[in-house]
Amino acid sequence: MAAIGEDHTPETHLIPLVIQAAIGKRPYIEIFGVDYPTPDGTCVRDYIHVDDLAAAHLLALEKLQSCQAMHYNLGIGRGYSVREVIAAVEEVTGKKVPIKEGPRRAGDPPVLVASSEKIQKELGWRPRYTDIKAIVETAWTWHRSRPRGYT
Repeated sequence: MAAIGEDHTPETHLIPLVIQAAIGKRPYIEIFGVDYPTPDGTCVRDYIHVDDLAAAHLLALEKLQSCQAMHYNLGIGRGYSVREVIAAVEEVTGKKVPIKEGPRRAGDPPVLVASSEKIQKELGWRPRYTDIKAIVETAWTWHRSRPRGYT
């Protein structure tokens, strides 16, 4: 069983929102903008697994024993579109995700992808989860084991 997962009120992160739509906890997932200059017209973002974030933080804490300050960007260095996330959730869960296409949100850039080259070079950190399907699989495992979240 997955010990950790996302359970926010209100939920704002795409992967748990799409899973909620897949299992009927919300009527649909809204796609904010389908006319971006990306391969499928939806925003592209860099999704990093919480285990990879934790590992990077632990390496940074160890390094802080011998230096004053550091700063790093963390990400897998590759982005996935909203439609790719939805497709991954559908594949992993075996459920169709109802969608609603809406207008763009003000200020949303077409693509946001982090370069973690500096932490990789300086601390040897590498993300273990770089495939969106693998990231979604761990989220799905958690949601199945905790249908009411942490309550």
